[in-house]
Amino acid sequence: MTETAEMTYDWRPFLMRWSGEWADACDPDEVTDAGDQEALEKRWLGFAPASGAGIAALEARIGLRLPPSYRQFLEVTDGWRHAGGFVWRLAGTREAYRPDGETHLTEMFLEHLDEDADPAELQEALVWTRGLQLDVESDAVSVALDPEDVDEHGEWAVLTWASWRAAPPERYQSFWEFMQAAYREFHQLKAGGDDGRPFTNVTTEALDAQVEEARRDALRGDHERAEAVLAEACAFGRPRAKALREQLTWMLGNRHSNGLGGLAADPRYAPDLLPALMGGRERGAWREGAYEYHLRGGTEEVRALERTLLEQLEEGTYAYTAAGPFGDAVATAREQMRWGEANAAWRTLSAALPQWQPLGPDHLAPVGLTADPLLEPLFTSARGRALLATPRGEQATGVAGAVVDEDPEGLAWLADRPGNGQRRAYRFLLVEGVAPDALPALVGAEDGAKLNPPMTLWDARHTSWSSGDSRVRTTSSYDDKALVAVGRAGPGWSFAFDNHPQPFNEARFVSPAAAASRHGRAVAVWGETDRFDRGALFHLSVAERGTERYAFTVRGSRCEHFGEIPQDLDPARLFPAIRDDGPHDGGGDEREGGSDSELDGGRNGELDGGCSSEQDGGLPGEATALTAIAAAFGVTFSRSALDRGRLHTFTTRSWTRPPGPGETYVVLSFGPPTL
Repeated sequence: MTETAEMTYDWRPFLMRWSGEWADACDPDEVTDAGDQEALEKRWLGFAPASGAGIAALEARIGLRLPPSYRQFLEVTDGWRHAGGFVWRLAGTREAYRPDGETHLTEMFLEHLDEDADPAELQEALVWTRGLQLDVESDAVSVALDPEDVDEHGEWAVLTWASWRAAPPERYQSFWEFMQAAYREFHQLKAGGDDGRPFTNVTTEALDAQVEEARRDALRGDHERAEAVLAEACAFGRPRAKALREQLTWMLGNRHSNGLGGLAADPRYAPDLLPALMGGRERGAWREGAYEYHLRGGTEEVRALERTLLEQLEEGTYAYTAAGPFGDAVATAREQMRWGEANAAWRTLSAALPQWQPLGPDHLAPVGLTADPLLEPLFTSARGRALLATPRGEQATGVAGAVVDEDPEGLAWLADRPGNGQRRAYRFLLVEGVAPDALPALVGAEDGAKLNPPMTLWDARHTSWSSGDSRVRTTSSYDDKALVAVGRAGPGWSFAFDNHPQPFNEARFVSPAAAASRHGRAVAVWGETDRFDRGALFHLSVAERGTERYAFTVRGSRCEHFGEIPQDLDPARLFPAIRDDGPHDGGGDEREGGSDSELDGGRNGELDGGCSSEQDGGLPGEATALTAIAAAFGVTFSRSALDRGRLHTFTTRSWTRPPGPGETYVVLSFGPPTL
């Protein structure tokens, strides 16, 4: 096809090839239609060319000059048989027509339009009235050329619609593009047919060679080129193309309607692909057989694996494994993710990717990694692209995968409030010189407290609520135990993090830092947005070897502080809105008695709300303070690990003291309704 003043199209070779492939694929004994019998004998699905007079008569009848691709088509054949699988006759000059008034399709589309429908929707509804109708015989498929949807080459768009497709009309830029799509549909239906007749020809052989080259391109790391070639081959129904392409699109995050090309039913590939496929579907629906079609033809070996995987996925115990050095790297990365080190885990996997080996010739990537409950949070689309860009398998060059450190370093990201209202508050404890699994012994709610198995914070909270024989849950304003996720916060530091604390209680707050600092330093931080019109808040307390050294609490424009606060953590430098309530040069003001419960300096916890009009994003200076804390102690949190990962959890002792004489408190109990 070349471009001149008017687009020209090489119709005859294309239509001859299509006709010959159709004839070769036909079973002569099953051809009963007289027209099809003639087409089979002549190896030509078309008719005689339309005459110039016939084309002129059609144009005079509709009052418009035909678009170039359809006009040139008519000059080769005055109509067409079997345009795909569902349009049995396309109109030539005598059958093409424009309706005289509204058609039933126009009425139907207009009925379903909202009052605020946009112009494109209205144009789509009216095409069935103003368009040039081309379907003569079809399986309830309508085909129309739209004279009001014209491109710069004078081509009219083609719209097709069938009620049984349960989809909006399909639009093609021109008649040429519509016929190309119909040709691909013909190939796709013949390739997937179950009549037992082989469907091979020059076109399929060329496509299959391209698929094989695309497979090698994918393993070389040229996944974008491979995906484009495989997408075209999929449109033609080439058997291997779908299984190869869907592995690539899966790693890029397209998993909703992705069946991995049916490859999960193959015993060679099931250990890697089946966990991913099952992990991305509803467990209950899978158990009830809703996804049976994914395992059509699966052997008993595959079925046994399916049963085992379903149990592991429901219990959260599935762990991805692989042979050789890549498998060793996976084990290391799982351990890193278990303790919240997402960037480190990805670097471990990236370095080992060149050593990954496929399970067979159609295996392109370690897809099963996305089913591992610990590793799945790593796989964003950017990291999926980085994995696919790494040469691996038979095409490995030894070049490691790209390092994609998506988690921001430090702590400042905690000041970003998600738009859905989550994390309106947080609190965490940083402990120096101890491993994460030692934290329960330091600040656990009870003697002998241990870590729970890795799970998301949401699941941990739900499990905590529903565990035990009693379904009654009691909470109080003084018993403020924290359900925390634990992990490593950098060299020599562990963390305990709670993303759903109760409101900070200035009068009764007891920093856990002192109890946690038995082996070195400990840092407690609490941040929250304006809750209950009390003003946004930020608290820091630091202890060492069992003694609290300094602390401050900022709410709105007021700050209470004590001890020798380092200059880099001086709240007057960090929070622009606070008023100077005392020295901030490191000397600090001495709290009476130095008690953890008296951070308010004797004002009974009534800190001035000050900036009660603070934005919902938290206290101005919060991100600056978090950055300063991260720099002062050399610590960092993984955002993806805390937001989406599975970490160990435990319950700490209360962060508030019991009420004293004359102090009131509230106790709330939740339980099943009584009859």
